Amino acid sequence: AEFVATQPVASSLSIVLSFLPAGAVVAGFYVFWWMHLLTLLFFLVYIPQGKHAHLVFAPYNWLAKDKTRSPGRLSSMDFEKLEEEGAEEFGIGRIENFTQNQLIDLYACVECGRCTSMCPAAGTGKTLSPADLIMKLRDHLTDKGAAITSRTPWMPSYLFKNMKGNQLAWQSSQQSHTEVAAASEGNTALAVDFDVEMVGDIITEEELWACTTCRNCEDQCPVGNEHVSFIVDMRRYLVMTQGQMPSDAQRALNNIERQSNPWGINRKDRMKWREGLEELAPTVKENKEFEYLFFVGSMGSFDNRSIKITRSFINVMNKAGINFAILGNEEKNSGDTPRRLGNEMLFQELAMENIGNFQKYGVKKIVTMDPHAYNTFKNEYPDFGLEDVEVYHHTDLLAQWIKEGRLKPVNQVKERITYHDSCYLGRYNEVYDAPRAILEAIPGVEIAEMARNKCDSMCCGAGGGMMWQEEHQGSRVNIARTEQALEVNPTTIGSACPYCLTMLSDGVKAKEKEDSVQTLDLVEILEKSLA
Repeated sequence: AEFVATQPVASSLSIVLSFLPAGAVVAGFYVFWWMHLLTLLFFLVYIPQGKHAHLVFAPYNWLAKDKTRSPGRLSSMDFEKLEEEGAEEFGIGRIENFTQNQLIDLYACVECGRCTSMCPAAGTGKTLSPADLIMKLRDHLTDKGAAITSRTPWMPSYLFKNMKGNQLAWQSSQQSHTEVAAASEGNTALAVDFDVEMVGDIITEEELWACTTCRNCEDQCPVGNEHVSFIVDMRRYLVMTQGQMPSDAQRALNNIERQSNPWGINRKDRMKWREGLEELAPTVKENKEFEYLFFVGSMGSFDNRSIKITRSFINVMNKAGINFAILGNEEKNSGDTPRRLGNEMLFQELAMENIGNFQKYGVKKIVTMDPHAYNTFKNEYPDFGLEDVEVYHHTDLLAQWIKEGRLKPVNQVKERITYHDSCYLGRYNEVYDAPRAILEAIPGVEIAEMARNKCDSMCCGAGGGMMWQEEHQGSRVNIARTEQALEVNPTTIGSACPYCLTMLSDGVKAKEKEDSVQTLDLVEILEKSLA
């Protein structure tokens, strides 16, 4: 026996075992051959049925993901096609209606629990656990899959029809199900439930409505599972098929449908915030040669606190010499809230109206202070025809204008500031540097990072339509996030989202710290420093 470079393992073993007689070597060959074969057959049966199935599914799960798709981008529904097909259900109410990639997600789960450990709902005592949601759906798929395949053909029909064994097995299965159903009449003890409801029995409504769609679960998942898409698909089923949702959510959706804002304020009052700034904030009809369309959003137009941010940004843009315009009363709700709450039909109506206005006025660049609108315009409107339009968040442009010298922060702002990363700006769009660049450019500012910052930042509690709902379980998410901010002893909590600012302001008031800690948008902090 000698070492062979092309067969290093086999040749090395042959040297070690060369002292054995030929008969023992032959016997050993057959023993190990059968051990190898039986081990292989054992794992072929065990892995699909055991907890180690993720070893097979996880690599494929990563490979099957669309790497060009932006994080958290929701699937669109083709209502015209669904109508032609005579669809009676909208959204996903049955496990088999999820996409193949979604079903692979379920078996790719490694049950590590990292998603649940970072979930703001789970962390504040809500019933939602992203890990449990995935595992319950996986077990339901396994159970229902077994029930379906036991009474339906599992191979192409042309093969099935020509195999007598399959025909006999299928007929026997059908007969047994009929017998069980007949025997169970009037006797609940014998009844067999083959129609467990996924939404309601497996996944409760409380779980679905607790989600803030922050994507912290997805960001932490080692195998790339997308929990939010499952939740939104099931919300769509509740809202558009069953007509079930929390009363607060229903009120917000009705108001958006009627007045294009969640409060139900008259849509003709959308421009009231502009009083006194008419010359500084022209409409698209007053300034037809604008470079940027400033999409104010519902918060910036109607919420008293957010209006201050809107007016501050108007002043800063004028100081920078930016040529911009607003839609005024023609502006509609972005549709983010309806989409996350599950009313895909209302979202698409709003999207088409907004896109129509953008095209009508030749919009090429959009800037907004609302990360939710920013994400929707940038990543989801292209599915509905928004093309050749650049979308910016106001922090991106503020940082750019400072770098270009259009804005010169010179006044001292002696504040210890901790910055809260908005989910839809950070995890959804990876905008982390621009907000911090703004603060770093302001003289006198001391930045104090929270323990959970950037991609690990905790949600403020307003996302996923939760801004318009009350939390009835556990503690409030915004209080938990405010406590994290207060741990670094700031004098100011900075934000770049009107929703986040509202939630954090409420949190500071709840902790009775409003006299020592203020909450400001970054543009308000920057405005203080401009000459």
